[in-house]
Amino acid sequence: MRLLSFLSNIEHALIAESPVVDDGGWDARRMVNFHHGLARLTLTPRGGTAEFSPGGTIFVQAFELADGSCCLKASLNWKGSEIFPVLSVYSTPTTNWNLEASRIASKWLEGPPAAVTSIDATTTSESFQPLASAMG
Repeated sequence: MRLLSFLSNIEHALIAESPVVDDGGWDARRMVNFHHGLARLTLTPRGGTAEFSPGGTIFVQAFELADGSCCLKASLNWKGSEIFPVLSVYSTPTTNWNLEASRIASKWLEGPPAAVTSIDATTTSESFQPLASAMG
């Protein structure tokens, strides 16, 4: 699968799966560096679509695995979110690239996943102990 073709498939899937809005739901900008196998699709909501998504970016990296097969890695990013999930697509004889692009688009349209629970603010540094002393 060619990097730009896959990026186009993701963009088409986003448009197809987005709520219907006059003139489309997204302003999309692409950047591709074929030499490094990197691509970026930046999405900004158009018109009345800002209420369902703030926009964001999908980064795609293409690389060759040790066995010589192709792999694409998509990193999802939303404006205002610090969470960056990564989805991988491995080239196999049965890989359906359109389906994989749709899966990535759907995941992006879902928005950022809930934040990972962090350490409670009441926890103090005194409650932590070095691993060696805990095992000892």
